[in-house]
Amino acid sequence: MENGNGLKIMEKNGLSLNLKLQNGTKVDNGTHWCFRGNKELDTPPEITIRGVLGMLKDSLDPSDPRPTIPLGHGDPSYFPCFRTAEVAEKSIADALHSANFNCYAPTAGLPSARRAVAEHLSADLPYKLIADDVFITVGCTQAIEVALCALARPGANILLPRPGFPIYEARAVYSHLEIRFFDLLPEKGWDVDLNAIEALADENTVAMVIINPGNPCGNVFTYEHLEKVAETARKLGILVISDEVYDHITFGSKPFVPMGVFASIVPVLTLGSISKRWIVPGWRIGWLATNDPNGILKKTRVVDCIKGYLNISVDPTTFNQGALPHILEKTKEDFFQNIINTLEHTSEICYQKLKEIDCITCPHKAEGSMFVMVKLNLGLLEDIKDDMDFCFKLAKEESVIVLPGIVVGLKNWLRISFAIDPCSLEDALGRIKVFCQRHSKQK
Repeated sequence: MENGNGLKIMEKNGLSLNLKLQNGTKVDNGTHWCFRGNKELDTPPEITIRGVLGMLKDSLDPSDPRPTIPLGHGDPSYFPCFRTAEVAEKSIADALHSANFNCYAPTAGLPSARRAVAEHLSADLPYKLIADDVFITVGCTQAIEVALCALARPGANILLPRPGFPIYEARAVYSHLEIRFFDLLPEKGWDVDLNAIEALADENTVAMVIINPGNPCGNVFTYEHLEKVAETARKLGILVISDEVYDHITFGSKPFVPMGVFASIVPVLTLGSISKRWIVPGWRIGWLATNDPNGILKKTRVVDCIKGYLNISVDPTTFNQGALPHILEKTKEDFFQNIINTLEHTSEICYQKLKEIDCITCPHKAEGSMFVMVKLNLGLLEDIKDDMDFCFKLAKEESVIVLPGIVVGLKNWLRISFAIDPCSLEDALGRIKVFCQRHSKQK
């Protein structure tokens, strides 16, 4: 019941407990508590990748004797065919055993790590980055946080791709950046809708985000398309945040081209890490690099804001930073090629097997990263309301976990990861086919 002041009252064991005021604060036996949780962090689990995957895992049938096959996340390290390079493991061990990296690191990162990343990225650029252009972060996730916080100001907005990686949306909301979505076009290989960019932007737009190679679409942008992106951003007076965590993980006809190639046209913040290319997402070491030969980011004090955020933020583990130069410099090309060959093989399995499933359409074969987006035809299915319902019933009935497209911005689509061992992938796609046949409408 409710008293005259809007106070919720509960009767329990003969006691009246004051539970909740209309303004959301709590009281208990007459005490008025002045704190409450930050509503911006009270995120429903069904709108985050980790939240949804956790819920799908909880919905599995424990009596199913078959192994659960995870096609919902981008962590291939679970499978032996995707083990990291020996030189990477040895570099971490050597750095730890040296006892040279037990101290705090500078907030921007160890100079040796920053210098190594600058040299690593410069190999693909028409100019040279220096250590001062690089900031070491706790994986690419922290690089996202740093970039968005550095650009946030009252009334500002940012342009995000749809479909995209939902952490950008979550961090933008938390930084009080208004979000405006532009579409990636499946009929054009998931290219950016550049006309939409121009229509969405105004004087309060600070940046646009691209992810290349693409998560969740598996696309790779061409040199020509990226040049148009740069020219559009320059016309609008905004910078480009280029998420390149899957850099060089390409296996189609398009080579990887870093957005920094066009930094003479528009300033670029490049975000990356060793998580995906070296198959070590749990090591949590990444970077943010300022590609800015014209010095615009310094003149606008964006670089100062990046430093300011890092001064009040957590640092990557120091021995990981100490190992980074050897990891970047000593890993041999055959390691990367083996990973590419495996992903090319599994992406082909995925594409061909999906063709056999009537209710699923793959508009564009993956050419990079570890994912592909596919569309559901709900008109061919019985008792399936939407993509979320599809994924929960699939998990329960077939012990296969796939990410609903709504989580990455496209309702009634699915994001499928093919970064698993080939046998497991074939098994999973076979189970999905059986599931769809079981739920197909009778003709």
